[in-house]
Amino acid sequence: MKAPSLNTIQTGMRKIERREWVLWASAVLVTLLLTAGIASFLMPIVHERQGEFDAFHLSLAVRGLIALVLLFDLYAIYQQLQIYRMRHQLVEREQLFRLISENAADMIAVVDANGKRLYNSPAYERILGYSQEELQSTSALEQVHPDDRARVEEAAREARAGGVGRNIEYRMRHKNGTWRVMESTASTVRDAQGKVETLIIVNRDITDRRHLEEQFRQSQKMEAVGRLSGGVAHDFNNLLGVIIGYAEFLQERLDGADPLRASVDEILNAGKRAASLTRQLLAFSRQQVLDPKVLDLKSVVTDMEKLLRRLIGEDIELTTVLDPELGKVKADQGQLEQVVMNLAVNARDAMPQGGKLIIRVENTVLDQDYVRRYPYPVQPGPYVLLLVSDTGIGMDPETKARAFEPFFTTKEKGKGTGLGLSTVYGVVKQSGGYIDIDSAPGAGTTFKIYLPRVHQEAPAEKRSTEASGERRGNETILVAEDETSLRTLTCATLESRGYKVLQAKDGLEALEVSRKHGGTIELLLTDIVMPGMGGRALAEELGRERKEIRIVYMSGYTGQAVGSQGPVEPGSFYLHKPFTKQALTEKIREALDSRVTVPAS
Repeated sequence: MKAPSLNTIQTGMRKIERREWVLWASAVLVTLLLTAGIASFLMPIVHERQGEFDAFHLSLAVRGLIALVLLFDLYAIYQQLQIYRMRHQLVEREQLFRLISENAADMIAVVDANGKRLYNSPAYERILGYSQEELQSTSALEQVHPDDRARVEEAAREARAGGVGRNIEYRMRHKNGTWRVMESTASTVRDAQGKVETLIIVNRDITDRRHLEEQFRQSQKMEAVGRLSGGVAHDFNNLLGVIIGYAEFLQERLDGADPLRASVDEILNAGKRAASLTRQLLAFSRQQVLDPKVLDLKSVVTDMEKLLRRLIGEDIELTTVLDPELGKVKADQGQLEQVVMNLAVNARDAMPQGGKLIIRVENTVLDQDYVRRYPYPVQPGPYVLLLVSDTGIGMDPETKARAFEPFFTTKEKGKGTGLGLSTVYGVVKQSGGYIDIDSAPGAGTTFKIYLPRVHQEAPAEKRSTEASGERRGNETILVAEDETSLRTLTCATLESRGYKVLQAKDGLEALEVSRKHGGTIELLLTDIVMPGMGGRALAEELGRERKEIRIVYMSGYTGQAVGSQGPVEPGSFYLHKPFTKQALTEKIREALDSRVTVPAS
């Protein structure tokens, strides 16, 4: 049954009222004419037969008759006014009902005991896209997902039998073919015999809420693994640092023909792979320490193009589309390169028979209308879009929903860690950006990464004037590290490069060593998280006592743990554990050659 509109009801009521007023006015006029006619006949008779009748009593009778007729007319007018008042009250209630039903965010339906639709609120068309006529031509279960119909029918039977409805969730098909998740509440209306006559059903669209809950669960998963990886990262990276360091020492001292050289090489490679896995865990959990700089993403992609072509193979055609007016972003270049690399590898694996890979970077603006399409908060404004698209096998909705989960992979056992896309997600989110997937089975996959645009210029590229292999010096370095084996190895490495080395097991001992040392100390190499006084507090204290000292922080903890020790100021030097001898000596030389010292607190 199609519900008439409010304007139609009001127009019909006004027509009825006009007709009734005409009829009542006609009735009053007729009674007045009849009364006047009766009076005109009786008055002459009164005058002619004054002797036969008592003129006084007859005159009273005529007046009484006229008064009775007038009283009837007044009652008729009063009755019509009462009907008019009651009708207006009904119209006002109808208006209130229409106001509630037509503007309610929830969908309201009335069905009879057999499931036939009696009424559907306009919200059905607004939320599901079906008109009133389309709904009336179908049963109440027509749009319900086949897997959920049994549950809906069972809830309806319970309501009819017990007279009490219950809350259920089920899916309903939108007119465009998609499925919306509904939260439904039913109540019953009984007839005079107490039998359930109709069901009042209120449906609420909770699809967006379910998406947000899924986003929250995903965030909780990432947080849980992040805490797990953060808990083991420090000690694990310290152990890896010792393994890699001593393996490098052995590698330097063994001739290439030595039968043990191959074993040492394998130890070193295994240590580096383990360090890479730890970094991926930290990246996915968004807790690694980044080194953000203003970058031209166009240059990053251009520099990687040759590497990407070798990586994806000759059977995949690579096309790069680079906006010449591209804006700048602020991010960690190494991590952005890892993002592009992981997406390229993911695309390659999705095209085993070859295909096309497109990488496009361009300026874009996310306005208020665009960001509303996302179930999670997105900040509108100017962005740089990094788009990576392939013509591969694509993803079904289930795979797409789990694409960023840690350790989730569709590859064969041993072919992938399940951390590639998780790493991409973590780096993008930690860089203040957003990532979106557009994919369908057989239609390829497109990743869209939005990074905030900054209005700064990229710094000039620094070129080293000496080879990166042997970075030597003769300055004095104070090493503060609570892990004894790693401290011993680090000091031995620096001493082998010509530096004078002082060492301490924590912050307080480092202060004592510094105060006892009579000469200059050019650089402090300190772990950030140590028992007692941490590296951040040690650097501030030494900075007050030795104004020209340089600081290099090192840590295997996550960015979250580093932040708990106080923020590391921009421009500081940071060395992520585990590190190689080359990385250590290069970072030390870079810090010593710079003019960056500890700022005053």
